[in-house]
Formats: sequence, structure tokens, C-alpha cells
Amino acid sequence: MGAGGDGSGETVAKRRGCSCSKEDFLPEKSFESWASYGKALRETGMRLRDRVTARSLEETELHEVRARSGHEMKKNLSWWDLIWFGIGAVIGAGIFVLTGQEANEVAGPAVVLSYVVSGICAMLSVFCYTEFAVEIPVAGGSFAYLRVELGDFMAFVAAGNILLEYVIGGAAVARSWTSYFATLLNHAPNDFRIHATALADDYNRLDPIAVVVISVICIAAVLSTKGTSRFNYIASIIHLAVILFIIIAGLTKANAANYTPFAPYGVRGIFSASAVLFFAYIGFDAVSTMAEETKNPAKDVPIGLVGSMAIVTLAYCALAVTLCLMQPYNTIDVDAPFSVAFQVAGMDWAKYIVAFGALKGMTTVLLVSAIGQARYLTHIARTHMVPPWLAQVHGKTGTPINATIVMLCATAVIAFFTNLGILSNLLSISTLFIFMLVAVALLVRRYYVAGETSDSDRNKLVACIVLILASSIATATYWGLSEKGWIGYVVTVPIWFLSTLFLWLAVPKAREPRLWGAPMVPWLPSASIAVNIFLLGSIDRDSFARFGIWTAALLIYYLFFGLHASYDTAMAAERTAGPTKRLEEGNGGR
Repeated sequence: MGAGGDGSGETVAKRRGCSCSKEDFLPEKSFESWASYGKALRETGMRLRDRVTARSLEETELHEVRARSGHEMKKNLSWWDLIWFGIGAVIGAGIFVLTGQEANEVAGPAVVLSYVVSGICAMLSVFCYTEFAVEIPVAGGSFAYLRVELGDFMAFVAAGNILLEYVIGGAAVARSWTSYFATLLNHAPNDFRIHATALADDYNRLDPIAVVVISVICIAAVLSTKGTSRFNYIASIIHLAVILFIIIAGLTKANAANYTPFAPYGVRGIFSASAVLFFAYIGFDAVSTMAEETKNPAKDVPIGLVGSMAIVTLAYCALAVTLCLMQPYNTIDVDAPFSVAFQVAGMDWAKYIVAFGALKGMTTVLLVSAIGQARYLTHIARTHMVPPWLAQVHGKTGTPINATIVMLCATAVIAFFTNLGILSNLLSISTLFIFMLVAVALLVRRYYVAGETSDSDRNKLVACIVLILASSIATATYWGLSEKGWIGYVVTVPIWFLSTLFLWLAVPKAREPRLWGAPMVPWLPSASIAVNIFLLGSIDRDSFARFGIWTAALLIYYLFFGLHASYDTAMAAERTAGPTKRLEEGNGGR
């Protein structure tokens, strides 16, 4: 289907990025008239069965789907840019808050081991993402990967949740930006917010500064990805310099006696803290959406993703060690740990450097998040699951302006009204859910190809994946329900191990990566599945309720609009380029 296709399968002229007509929003056959829409609704069951079992081809994602944006994104990013994007995306305010909280209440000085565990967990997902980003370098990130391996429907549910997570997370960071900015100017966090007494308590602290910050980020993100990259790595270098200062200055006030006892809350405390601290690593998935704009994905993406995560993990561990050497763990402040630690050490002036570092970190998190979320939305719009107007790439800037503005407007509205406490309760359940799905998709990718994988091997693969998922869920559940028990692990962990071992020994691989692949398959993706499900088990009930409500809303939208638009688009593409593969048929034995 041509750029800005109309659902007929014919190529049409490229439109301007600012066009805004019915054809940009509802060009598909199902929406030509009320009669057409009624007919589409009557076929909902058939169309849903088709979309649940259909999955895209790599060639479709790389060429036909990408062409629907009208213009190509500029390929001007290198591994150097991706490393700094990764650092900018991950190192935000979390390290300056979560470290003190977990050291004081959960892990003690052993919080450094918690960061190591979290870093290893994050690295497992990084390797899974990296193989996909190299093999399928498109802006859709996990949405595109899941479309190819697990099908249209699962990809839509996953993508809708990660977009919500981007919006909620961006709003929370923008609200925090205002708080740290106030602190830097010796004001209380709410001094720069407007108190609207007519509104409900959780929504009456209006934050115009957050809106201004998001607006500036939006302008930067739409003008130039390369220009944004230059700003990001300069800002990230400054941020690393601030972190280096904190480490060096803090170690001059170190007292080795503060490291005793090392693990006052035991092994359980270390792992409980790692479940919370994992969220300080989230953000790297935004870098995978930039694969379409890299000059050499096979080299740039692995170096960029793995390199940035290694640097982040080392920085986090060094900061954790420094903080726990400066103060006894039970006296560390849970709200502003580094600032208070320097005050106690007689270096009150250093709190301004800490606040500046946190402020800069949040700025780059917002910037990289803005770029990543827009590219997710762009690729979703290319499939017509959301209006194709959002897929348009501007010819001059080479950036998805429409998607960027829409996502950041949604972020600004939520940031303007919503209390940070409400936002912070909406933890990253969606992100972990998607990380788990990407790991499952990697197993499917390596072990199943139509025409090569026998029915017997396919059934073995399905059985192994089911056992891996079931044992991981059981382990996480037992961890949550039994604080001191160990009998359950004697059952669940061996089931996970034996099912992975059976997959490794008894099911032949159907495909090897062409350019770059994750190591230790199936052990690495299987471990990633177990870890992400384990971390999901530590998330609060409210987040699961939000996940359920938002997913239900997604399904309603999908059944009334997204399903019919994507079905028409797929059928038009099938008439011109051959049939879309069914989920059970694999990827044509590539």
C-alpha cells in the first residue's frame, strides 16, 4: 500500500505532514459510509479471528508499512548517539530517590547488590530487544516485533499499554521537574504550582511549569532527531560529571563502619529492593525505536543498547556504595538521600549540585521518552490501528511531527492537573508485561518457521513456553504469599529449569539471526520471562486494576475502530503483495 494509502491498495501521492482531512483519519473502506460501517460491525467476529491469528512479515514492516509515512526518517544516528540516548533515557530522578528509600527500609548497604540484580535483569531484556532491533530496524519497537512473531492483536494490546506508560511516566517526571526546580531555588515543591480550590484534592495543584517544559521538549523533538541527539549527549556528559562529583566528594566523607551490617534485612531484602530498583533502569526500550534512523543497525544498535546499560549499571552501583559509606543505612533520608547526606557531612552547598543533576537527568528522560513514544505511535498508525494521520513524517525535518505533538499534548494535560502521588502509583506493569512478551517472541522467532518446523517440534515449543510461563507465575506468586517458605521453590524452579533444558536439547532451532543475535538462547529469553514475571508479582494492586481498565478500554476501541481499519489495510495489502501469514504458519521459512 502506498504512502498515505487509502485502503484500496493503490499508491497515492505523498501528502504534506500538516494535511488534515477525512482521508488522513478514516480512509478505509469500512468507514466510507454508515452502511459500510454497519457491515464491518456485523463481521467483527470473523475479522477478529483473522487478526488474532495473522502476523506480519519482516519485509512488510521494513518496506510497505514504513512507506506509509510518506517520507523516510533520516538515517543519521550512530552507536555513539544511541549510547547517549540510552544514558539519557534511563538515568533520571529515580537513582536520587529510590536508593535512599531501599537502603533505609529494605536492603541496607546491600542495596548495591540489589542494583546489580536489577541491572542483570534489565540486561536480559536489552539483549532480547537488541536482536529484534537489528533484524527489524523500524520505528515501531516492540509493537513491530510482536506483530511479526505473535500477531496483530497481541501487538496492539501491548503497544497501547506502553503508550499509556510513556504518557503517565512523562507526566510524573514533568511534575518532579517542577519540584526539583523549586528546590534548586530554595522554594517548597508546591510554591510554583497554582492551587485551584474548586478542583478535587488530587487534581488541584496546577503545574504550568511542567506544561512549559513538555512544550520545549516537544519543539526539540520535532525539529531534528540528530540535533536532539547532540543536545542529549552533551547534557548526559554533564550529568555523568555531576554523578562523578557526587561519588568523589562523597567518598571523601566515607566511613567503612557504616557498611556494617552489610545485609541487615537478609537475602529477601536484597531481592525485594531489586524489584523496586528495576524501575530505575526502564527507558532503554525507547532507544530500540530509533533503529530505523541508525546508519548501521547491525553495529550501532548492539553497541548503543548494551553499552549504555553497562555504563548505567556501573554508575548506579557506585552511587549506592557512596551513599551507604557516607551514612549508616538506617539514618539515610528516604526523600532526598544524597542532599541530606552531604548536609550531614557539612557540605550543604553540594545539595544544589545534586538537585541540578537530578533536574538535568529528568530533562533528558523527557526528551528521549518524547522521541520514543512518538515513533511507537507512528508505526502503530502505519498499520491503521490508529488514524494514519499520526504516521506522517515531515519531509523537511524527517521526524513524525503529528505523533510527537499528540503524545506530548496528552502528557502535558495529565501533568498539569494530576498529583504526583497518583502518577507514582501507576508503576510500570505495562513495561514489564511487554518485556516478557518480547522474550516469548524471541523464543518463537528462533524455534518456529513455517515449512521447516514439524508439527511435533511446534507442539514441544508450545508446551515448553507454557511451562516456562506457568512456573514463573507460580514462583512469583509463592514469593508474594510466603515470606519464609521454601518448599514451593523446590517445585517451581526445577519446572522452569527442566522446561528450558528440554527446549534447548530436544527442539531444533529453525532460524539463526542474520546479523546479530542474543546469546545463550533459550536460556537468556527464558530467564528474562521469569524475571519480568517475578517483578510483576511485586507491583501493587492499583497498578493491576489500572492495567485491566486500560486494556478493557483498548479492546473497546479496537473492536469498534482499530480492528476494522487494520483489517481493511491488511486485505488491501494482500491483494497487491500476497497473503499475510497466519500465526500458526510462521514467517515463510526465512
